[in-house]
Parts: sequence; structure tokens; C-alpha cells
Amino acid sequence: MDDLALIRRAQGGDATSFAELLDLYYDTIHRFAWKWCGHAANADDIAQLACIKLAGSLAQYRFQAAFTSWLYRLVISCAQDWQRSQVRHEHAELPEDEPAAGANAAEESIYLMQLLDQLEKLGEGMKETALLVHAEGLSHAEAGAILGVSESTISWRVHTIRKHMARQEARAGTAT
Repeated sequence: MDDLALIRRAQGGDATSFAELLDLYYDTIHRFAWKWCGHAANADDIAQLACIKLAGSLAQYRFQAAFTSWLYRLVISCAQDWQRSQVRHEHAELPEDEPAAGANAAEESIYLMQLLDQLEKLGEGMKETALLVHAEGLSHAEAGAILGVSESTISWRVHTIRKHMARQEARAGTAT
């Protein structure tokens, strides 16, 4: 069964088709949630919220865009809701189950958390733009469609992010 037929059956209330749909797309949901927050346990929470929201809103999918585009928007919405619901806290230690492995795993996780924090501070839409374009490899047009903004807005955001990161690198270079 192709994805579109599976989605239509799940929209029609077929529980088996919905379970198959989740099996097909759960890795995408969780991977993007992890990229959003950089922490496995939080990504689990966001992915769980996204699965619940998917069950309640799948009927709203109208086949006007790729299902993954619609799904990214759903995960972003859940991640934002989750973030608003959390009391801001830092994790005392890095979880053992992060995707990065090897001697540089802790350093990479710290860098990711710093990067996500910087993107958050740049303003609305910047983190989502960076994750869709750089982490997921989507075009500016695809990211714009997901986020409900123009392609030129995405291009401006990417330019702003790059400019900010270059300034950060220059500051770090002069501080050493």
C-alpha cells in the first residue's frame, strides 16, 4: 500500500493503518524532535506529543503538500508547545543515549546545545529555519511552505543566521 492510501485509510479511522503510518514516520518525528532540543529524553516527550497530536489532527491533512512537510510543521508545533510548558532548566549531565558517539560525543552535545540556544535567541522562526534547511536539507521553498512564510523570508533568515554565526566565530577567535 502506498503512503497516500495508508494516510487516507488512517484518516478514515482504520487503527491498523494509523499504526502502520506511525511505524513509517516515527523515526522522522523523533529525529526532528531531537534536532529541535538536542536531548534524547526531551525528544521522547516531544515525539510522544507529536504522535498524540497526529492522531487528533490527521483528518486535517489535505494532500496539498508532501506529508513530511505537514508532519514537520506538526512536530515544530508540538516542540514549541512542549518548550512553553517546561520550566527552564539545564541538564546536570549529558544523557548516555545521545546519538553522537566516540571521544567527541560530550563536546558535540555541548556544542549542539549552545547552537540551539543561540538560534533561540535570534528570534522567532530562526531555529525552525536552521533545522529545516541545514539539519533536514530542505530547500528554502520547502522550508517556507512548512513554516508558512515566503522563500525570500527563509533566505533572509539563513543569511541572518550565517552572519550571526560568523560574528560569534570572530569573537571566539579574538578571545583566545
